[in-house]
Amino acid sequence: MIKMIETTGKTVEDALSAALEKLGVAAEDVEYEILEKPSKGFLGFGAKPAKIQVKLKEIPAEVKTEIQEPVANIEAHVEENIAEKIEPVLEETKTEPAEEIKTVEEIPPAEVETSEIETAEEIPPVDKEEVIARAKSFLAEVFAAMQIEITVTAVENDSEIVLDLAGKNLGVLIGKHGQTLDALQYLTNLTANVYNGAEKIYFVLDVENYRNRRAAALTKLAKSVAERAIRTRQDVKLEPMSRTERKVIHTALQNNPKVETHSAGEDPHRYIIVSPKKIS
Repeated sequence: MIKMIETTGKTVEDALSAALEKLGVAAEDVEYEILEKPSKGFLGFGAKPAKIQVKLKEIPAEVKTEIQEPVANIEAHVEENIAEKIEPVLEETKTEPAEEIKTVEEIPPAEVETSEIETAEEIPPVDKEEVIARAKSFLAEVFAAMQIEITVTAVENDSEIVLDLAGKNLGVLIGKHGQTLDALQYLTNLTANVYNGAEKIYFVLDVENYRNRRAAALTKLAKSVAERAIRTRQDVKLEPMSRTERKVIHTALQNNPKVETHSAGEDPHRYIIVSPKKIS
């Protein structure tokens, strides 16, 4: 019989459970040593499992004697007891004749209770401050893992909350065309709204006034794309954008009588199509 093994798991408890299953014993029958503690890594990357060494405890001689007693008649004894207990139950649960079973149609509609529907408890509104706190907490954990010091300021607009990130050398968080910032923004929204059900609070992440500069560039792009759609009489598909950036494009072209815009695809790969309007 195996007396010592090494196992791994997401946590020490998981590793121990795996060892107990392999050895076929209970926790009180073993002693273990932690060889490596688990590590979460960063955003799921570089995570390390827990590693432990599990050893069987020595069993006293008198206990061994009790365990080794003859067990030849146990199976028959169990079967006999099961039979004694199950027969009365079978007698009580014999099915009544089918014709005596009432059908649903026999219940008058008037007897159906409706009070429970009328008094159903309303779903409480989302606590906005709690959601903002979750968003800030997530960002704090991310930047702590990156060893970057930041401050987060929340500014509420009509349809969204802007989380302004301030600190030193944060330009690295923007990435090409804001892709890094958009990815972080996407994760922040997922994390902050995880318990909100259908009601969502949308967050926009901004660094060094990047969103305003990007909005100016997108407005210029929207006008150029509209001119191309009108000239070629064909739809123009833009690259995937965040909800905030798509809103800039829609707003920039909403008063142009010669084109129309609509979004397609699923987040985070949702994009805009600019189409020339049909000439009447």
